[in-house]
Amino acid sequence: MVRRPDAGEECAESEEVPMMREVFHNASASASSVEAAGFPEMPTREPLAFHQRLPGYRPSPLVDAPGLAEILGVAQVSIKDESSRFGLPAFKVLGACWAVYRALQQIVVERLGVQPSDDWTDIAELRAVLAPLRPMTLTAVTAGNHGRAVARVARWLDFDARILVPAGTAPARIAAIEEEGASVVVVDGTYDDAVERLAGEADERTLLISDTAWPGYEQIPRWVIEGYSTIFWEIDDVMEGWPDLVIVPVGVGALAAAAVRHYRRLGGERTPVLVGVESLHAACVLESLRAGGIVTVPGPHDSIMAGLNAGTPSLVAWPYLSQGLDAVVAIEDDRAREGMRALARVGVVAGETGAAALGALIELIKGGEGFPIDPGARVLLLSTEGVTDREAYELIVGEPPVGS
Repeated sequence: MVRRPDAGEECAESEEVPMMREVFHNASASASSVEAAGFPEMPTREPLAFHQRLPGYRPSPLVDAPGLAEILGVAQVSIKDESSRFGLPAFKVLGACWAVYRALQQIVVERLGVQPSDDWTDIAELRAVLAPLRPMTLTAVTAGNHGRAVARVARWLDFDARILVPAGTAPARIAAIEEEGASVVVVDGTYDDAVERLAGEADERTLLISDTAWPGYEQIPRWVIEGYSTIFWEIDDVMEGWPDLVIVPVGVGALAAAAVRHYRRLGGERTPVLVGVESLHAACVLESLRAGGIVTVPGPHDSIMAGLNAGTPSLVAWPYLSQGLDAVVAIEDDRAREGMRALARVGVVAGETGAAALGALIELIKGGEGFPIDPGARVLLLSTEGVTDREAYELIVGEPPVGS
């Protein structure tokens, strides 16, 4: 239902659309990219089973939006609404808590010489299992959502949390992290500068939980990718068959890698077209695909889509992105604003990054030639966050979030 455009084909800005955009079609996309990326095993439901034991678990909604589908000229638009996960306004906690759990299991074995019990049934029992590791500090770099998720996990486990944020992070996002009991350090620089500082913070009582990787720090970001698999198992459990087109926001690439890992796991021809969306202000995956290897896009990275303000793809996500994404589209902030308003009209509360996938779909359809989408296509959009800055949301959408 969605034709994979010719390898290497690129689309310039359409003369009929005033907004700037860039689309890169990936010549290296493969239907068998899970094996090619070298992950030791296919995705399993183990992270989902773990998440189901945590307080407040429930599957996030898969919203059918027939009105949007009609306007956009496709058969179906389904929106995976990640505006509430364990009471947090984004999907990030799924990767953070699984990575923390796996890392702490390993630490128990290394430091205490015992295999930790996996028989716990609630968070109180898990907290007791991990009590011998205290005092322990979890630390992370964030544009907002990942750090808040790490802080929440620390609170669940009676650990401390120290979160680094780049300069320019919205005060509302910093306040939300602090409300989880974490200390916040503002780094004078970009997200990548904050990551560089984070790399030097690990010690015996400080555990780095990053969703991006660098040489020598790769296992925890792999577990973050595994944790995001819950999203796609939930979709499988309620959606009849696979969609024709999946659009997923890309920051450092962990969520997009999880999408590739899920939808490319079986190989073959009947797999969805996978499209990543980035900001024109920080299109690091698009530029890396164009260069044929990881490159860094210099800052400032100042998009309103804060979750996409990353200058370098994750080292462990890159094999998936480079071999599994059919295309990457980089959009202007105004497309995200348009997406936020359109989602609000169908009852989905999405922040700026959350609306990026719909913004990209609008851009691909309005942008004209180069990315044909069949009228019979079933489209899946990943709406990755709800409201993280209420003032900004109301300014863009023109009204308070539904249900507030």
